[in-house]
Amino acid sequence: MRMIPIAVDTNTLVAAMLGKGPSASRTVIRRCLQGAYQPLIGAALFTKYQAVMARASLFRQCSLTKAEREALLNAFYRVCRWTPVYYSWRPNLPDEADNHILEIAVAGGAVAIVTRNIRDFINAELGFPGIRILTPEKMIKEY
Repeated sequence: MRMIPIAVDTNTLVAAMLGKGPSASRTVIRRCLQGAYQPLIGAALFTKYQAVMARASLFRQCSLTKAEREALLNAFYRVCRWTPVYYSWRPNLPDEADNHILEIAVAGGAVAIVTRNIRDFINAELGFPGIRILTPEKMIKEY
């Protein structure tokens, strides 16, 4: 079975950790860990994950301990495919901070960017028809 390459936006990873009980974000991360999806990662996305995970205030209400969050993140990293980005597609998205996720998706041949903020990607100046912008809910229904 061929793994489905995807770019997982930071907000999906955080939602998986913050949510209580089953959620689409958790299902996406679980499918990554089980080998159904192949998450892509590069330098910029790795740095973004690290920065967000270091925000203690973000995780005050989280049911996972810091050690559990770190263990989950490390398990996620182990299943990611390192994807170098050799070409920047900028300017492209209205929010500069989102361009790195699109660039990793293009570089890695992702079928989708999985994000909780679709609106951040809909007004792109450049189109990449092979890459869909999907919420976690749509991702698990369609793939």
